[in-house]
Amino acid sequence: METPFEQVVAPVTHDLGAFKVNRTLPARERTMVGPFIFVDEFGPARLPAGQGMDVRPHPHINLATVTYLFDGAIEHRDSIGSHQVIEPGAINLMTAGSGIVHSERSPEDLRPDGPSLYGMQTWLALPDGREEVAPAFDHVPATGLPLMEDGGARARVLMGTLWGATAATPCHSPTIYADIELGSGASIPIDAEADERAVMLVDGEAELGGEKLDLLPLYGLRPAHAARLVSATGARAMLMGGEAFSTRRYVFWNFVSSSRERINQAKEDWKAMRFPLPPGDDQEFIPLPEVPKTVSYP
Repeated sequence: METPFEQVVAPVTHDLGAFKVNRTLPARERTMVGPFIFVDEFGPARLPAGQGMDVRPHPHINLATVTYLFDGAIEHRDSIGSHQVIEPGAINLMTAGSGIVHSERSPEDLRPDGPSLYGMQTWLALPDGREEVAPAFDHVPATGLPLMEDGGARARVLMGTLWGATAATPCHSPTIYADIELGSGASIPIDAEADERAVMLVDGEAELGGEKLDLLPLYGLRPAHAARLVSATGARAMLMGGEAFSTRRYVFWNFVSSSRERINQAKEDWKAMRFPLPPGDDQEFIPLPEVPKTVSYP
């Protein structure tokens, strides 16, 4: 039997003390799955009482960030004036476009008891012709994200159209993204229409096309290969992908672009503080690193 996997990308784990971040994209062996160019899974964790996550203001260009939580809450502020606390079941989509600055912090009211933190943050490269769109922010509540249920299988459609249902989340290019939960003995078909697809097991045990999945690697699926995700004892997995990009994207720190020159301009703009800071969170920021990084955490 032909394997359903085109590629398996092992995560790189960053231990931040209070919690861990498992990053699969970008990787040397693969940089994108559809528009997804950055994939982080973080937690599960419980931070110490009185503490919280504090990602200070930092800039982005030519991408969209997608935040989705399994547990906990994150308070978002950005330079276009958006202020939103995200909780499990909802999506925060921030379109950086020509440039935006944002911060992500644990809400103050959750800090005394020690906030929990568990979820996904992904970046989507913006397609050719749309990299410099005006920055925007969209919060899509759970009511805008269809929940499909069939026996012991539950799947929340986060972006795009899957299993005949379409999420309200805006898409800048054809995108699929879903949160799949399987009870004992449950299964679900993995739609094969997207150009590129990948599955990540984030909890429990599961098989895809008869092959066992390990926790947290990103499994790139063969184009048009139809398969079922099956769990004997219960599992949670993320499905992501979309239309393949025909042009290369470059990544430096928090910047993604089809143009190295555009990234260099963004670096100079941040060093010169030509990006505005978020209202309500403008007293500190993350400086440009001396060496390339794809993201900064506290």
